[in-house]
Amino acid sequence: MIKLTRKMLYALEAVVDIAYNSSADPTQAREIAKRQGIPQRYLEQVMQKLVRAGVLKGVRGPRGGYRLARERRRITVGEILRVVYSTELTTRDLLNMEPGSDLAEKVIRPLWRDVRESFMRKINTITIEDLCQRAHAKGVDSRTAERVQFDI
Repeated sequence: MIKLTRKMLYALEAVVDIAYNSSADPTQAREIAKRQGIPQRYLEQVMQKLVRAGVLKGVRGPRGGYRLARERRRITVGEILRVVYSTELTTRDLLNMEPGSDLAEKVIRPLWRDVRESFMRKINTITIEDLCQRAHAKGVDSRTAERVQFDI
C-alpha cells in the first residue's frame, strides 16, 4: 500500500482550498484550518514547507497569508506530495532498505517500484486546476462564489 500521511493530505487540502477559494487577499492559515477541519499547528508547518518548495507564496503582515506561487494548472498533486514526503524521510526509513532474499530483491521490490512509479506518473498528471474543477462539479461551496457581484 502506498502510504499517504496525514501531513500529505493536509498539504493537498490546503493548496486546493487556497486555489478554490482564492481572492485578491491572501488566504490565512486559520481560515483554511477552520474550513477543512485541520489542526492549525500542523497546517502552519506544512504551509512553510510548501512556501520553501515554491508551491505557495507567503505574504507577511496583518492581512497576510498564503497564495499560490504559480497558476493552479501548473501545480500537480505529485509535486505537493513529494514536498511533504521528502521532509518526512527519517534515518530509520533509510535503514529499512537492507538487502533481502533473492525473491524480495528480484521480484517483490521491483514490483513495488513499478506500482509506486505508476502511481507517481498518474498523480503527476493531476493538477490543482483539475481538483478545483472536480470540487465545483460536486457542488463544494467556494468562498469566492460569495464575493462575486453582478452589478449592472
